Amino acid sequence: MDAQGRGRAGDIDPADQWVLNPDTGEYELRLAPSAAQSSVLGPRPGGRGPSGAAGAARTRRTAPSRRSGAAAPDAEAPSPRRRPGAPADAAAGRRGRRPVQKKAKGKKALIWTGGTLAFVLVAASGAAYLYYEHLNDNITSVSDDGAGTGGFSKDRAINILLIGTDKRTGKGNEGYGDKNSAGHADTTLVLHVSKDRSNATVLSIPRDLITDIPDCPTTQEDGSEKVIPGKQRVRFNNSLGQEERTPSCTMRTITELTGLKMDHFMVADFNAVKTLTSAVGGVDVCLAKDIKDPDSKLDLPKGEHTIEGEEALAFVRTRHSVGFGGDLSRIELQQQFLGSMMRKLKSNDTLTSPSKMIKLAEAGTKALTVDSQISTIKKLADLGAELGKFDTKNLTFATVPVVDNPAEKVKATVVLKEPQAQQLFAMVRDDVSLTEVKQEKKREKAAEAARLKGTKAPASEVRVRILNGGAVAGSAQETLSWLQVQQGVTKSENGGNAEQPLAKTTLEYAPDQADQARRLAAVMGLSGAALKPGESVTNSQGVPAMTLTLGKDFEGAGVPLTTPAKVPEDVQKATADKVECAK
Repeated sequence: MDAQGRGRAGDIDPADQWVLNPDTGEYELRLAPSAAQSSVLGPRPGGRGPSGAAGAARTRRTAPSRRSGAAAPDAEAPSPRRRPGAPADAAAGRRGRRPVQKKAKGKKALIWTGGTLAFVLVAASGAAYLYYEHLNDNITSVSDDGAGTGGFSKDRAINILLIGTDKRTGKGNEGYGDKNSAGHADTTLVLHVSKDRSNATVLSIPRDLITDIPDCPTTQEDGSEKVIPGKQRVRFNNSLGQEERTPSCTMRTITELTGLKMDHFMVADFNAVKTLTSAVGGVDVCLAKDIKDPDSKLDLPKGEHTIEGEEALAFVRTRHSVGFGGDLSRIELQQQFLGSMMRKLKSNDTLTSPSKMIKLAEAGTKALTVDSQISTIKKLADLGAELGKFDTKNLTFATVPVVDNPAEKVKATVVLKEPQAQQLFAMVRDDVSLTEVKQEKKREKAAEAARLKGTKAPASEVRVRILNGGAVAGSAQETLSWLQVQQGVTKSENGGNAEQPLAKTTLEYAPDQADQARRLAAVMGLSGAALKPGESVTNSQGVPAMTLTLGKDFEGAGVPLTTPAKVPEDVQKATADKVECAK
């Protein structure tokens, strides 16, 4: 887009700038009478990329001070402001702020829920390609300060932190509470998309959950690093905004709480709810009773409604008029809203409408504040393509199990309900779907379960060589002592460190050692997925033995590693394909 076209962007509906060319059958972007017309899917003239003002804009956006390089999927990603050899002024642009482009759009307001935006990517990824340069200008990015994985990968599960704050600043966000508040992590969702993309889980984290916030290294405006001290036994919502904590602090808190390391984060402002719901023509919701909430300004009779704009915002903000009138009731309401939003985004009515797709891309990118690893339309589109692969019937919303804080006389906060919370976290970590998925996955699970069925050799006949493949130092020796002294597995030995680290603990065995493998699995609490039929090794005595490799998931000798097969009964959950009425 040229300088003249960008200057008038606020006066022209982007959907009106795309015109069907009857000669090619494709939509073309027509910015002005003098602007070049390019096919939506066609290459740039000469195939040489951007030129002129648009090219200069792209060069500015991709300069070293604006973007970080790609990192290996499992590597600890450094902040883009701390790359070796980066220019001295690179840190000045921390958090991807664009002083010229940003103006006073209030992008610092990271409000309500980024969850909707992740779902918008599913529908908007195709449209995002259509006018790359213009949409890039809309995006604001913030460093993850090394708290993430360095970026999602197509060959593994994806974890995205979707956060919103109750900070009220920026155009269009006026009149929603305390304007002087530094903000908190008011709404927090963890989106987990399975490795095979057959299913996804959204975990809602209650804002009043008592937890520990770890130390948070944060890159400052001048490029220096400041470690914001952590806090113990405080509300989860203090992980953002308070004491200058950034989204990277919330990422670290989530990892500390759940054991899940995030690939990316997304945050948005109040305008996201209003503009996105309008872009898709409204979201369908259902109420089991009349709601008239003076706080959120929601006034709707019971029954089905299609809501958008201010009314949609009032719906997701209402709390006192639903359920028990607390934050947990509002979480359920928001989950229902997001499920409906997802269905609308993936409907043919949306996906086959160029006008809606373009409006979604425009609204979504303006509302987005993302980590610097996905700060371009290309990266967002790649992520959106992955998010679009699962079926809505296999998208499950679940709230982390909690109970009232027993230390309080006046109940104001909650604590994790154990062991249900840890069971739920383990299922997500181990990529276990909370819904029934396709037959291939069922067959895989059946095969894993079958490995545990059959006769078990006596513990005294189990021969195993133990390797440390990513567990805490000393774990192999600790396990050896525990097996020999307490479990009677005397024919075991310490094999030292494995050649390659593993995320999960595995037991490899030959076909004629299956009875030994079943015994050791029972002793250690190994799941069928941990058992790997293969070959035996020769131990120090020259006798065939199995190989037990302790992975990063190993928590200590005697701590079971079995992942629950079913969601604990009292975990609140719902799937995105079902219409439910708010009570």
